[in-house]
Amino acid sequence: MSEVLVLVEHVDGQIKKVTLELLTLARRLGAPSAVWTGPGYSAEAKARLAEHGAEKIYVADSADITDYVVAPKVDLLAQLVSSVSPAAVLVAATAEAKEIAGRLAVRTDSGVLTDVVGIEEGLVADQSIFGGGVNVRARVTKGLPIIAVRPNASPVEAAAGAGAEEQVSVAVSDASKTARVVERVKEEKGARPELTEAAIVVSGGRGVGSAENFSLIEKLADSLGAAVGASRAATDAGWYPHQFQVGQTGKTVSPQLYIAAGISGAIQHRAGMQTAKTIVAVNKDPEAPIFELADFGVVGDLNQVVPQLTEEIAKRK
Repeated sequence: MSEVLVLVEHVDGQIKKVTLELLTLARRLGAPSAVWTGPGYSAEAKARLAEHGAEKIYVADSADITDYVVAPKVDLLAQLVSSVSPAAVLVAATAEAKEIAGRLAVRTDSGVLTDVVGIEEGLVADQSIFGGGVNVRARVTKGLPIIAVRPNASPVEAAAGAGAEEQVSVAVSDASKTARVVERVKEEKGARPELTEAAIVVSGGRGVGSAENFSLIEKLADSLGAAVGASRAATDAGWYPHQFQVGQTGKTVSPQLYIAAGISGAIQHRAGMQTAKTIVAVNKDPEAPIFELADFGVVGDLNQVVPQLTEEIAKRK
């Protein structure tokens, strides 16, 4: 059975959930092989990867891999592709990993698919394209399939793998050292889950009305253990930080439940959330485009509906 390389996403040695999703997908396609880049590898990390199906773990924990922007990871993956001839390479559909996928495709003269939400037998991918306006089934026809999968697109299923560890050294080329990381600023992490990996997301839009009113969105999110998102209109107005923007020019989310409060549903926003499994919309305009997409809709003033919903959830805990 051919190997399927999975690029591990981790922060300070903590493996992100999307990696476990990719390993789950990889088991359907071949023998999953996790590729660890940069410092932070540990016995705990090895155990977690093996627990979710990694048959092999390629460890390249040199600081050179992460001291430079993107390119050294491409060097590493290209080296592994050449040596093991995998069936496919899976990465998360994050901004950095999609750049890695594109560069690797050029380096290996292969095809690349991004924003994939499912993979079927024969490496046929379900893909959301053109800002989420079109869903297609696609397959790479040249070279190695390099596939960037959206977080939350696949469930996490544990299945023990051998976890055979193999240290890998990579010679980072001079061309890959032209952009160096000179500083890292650690963002303070709150109690809420990360937006792109959350199972539930509650987002507010122009209808929230003010920065102060976003407390209603936050209270509802906290009652559900959810992440908070915002539309572009809300972030441009300064009501909520831009890093929480959901949409074509923001972040793409695919949670189990997405609650859109006071969001009209313009195509720009829909591109970032329409692959959510269940969508609930709250808007006082019965003609708002968001209702065309929603599984459940409430026509009403969010200032009344959202607090009532938060109160009802609290009663049921």
